[in-house]
Amino acid sequence: MRIRKTISGSAIRPRMSVFRSNKQIYVQLIDDSNDHTMASTSSTIDEIASQKVNKIEQAKLVGKQVAQVAKSAGIDEVVFDRNGYLYHGRIKALAEAAREEGLKF
Repeated sequence: MRIRKTISGSAIRPRMSVFRSNKQIYVQLIDDSNDHTMASTSSTIDEIASQKVNKIEQAKLVGKQVAQVAKSAGIDEVVFDRNGYLYHGRIKALAEAAREEGLKF
């Protein structure tokens, strides 16, 4: 709640929420003003799950995928919500890959 009271997404600039489990990583683009998930992707989709890579490489693929999904939905800028995880390892790899694909945050 400490993070969510300061970070909020809108229709123009949604919140990019990241959830990291032991095996997978999930990303949602959320419009908090309407309580609506605009787009989502994860490491469980077939394009990423079929590749046998380590978890950091998997996070990079998810970062690229979320940037492509956001662009197809007409989203250029997001607010990054790391959900309390340290900006290190898989979270950092995902964020940098999304930035390389042109997503601004």
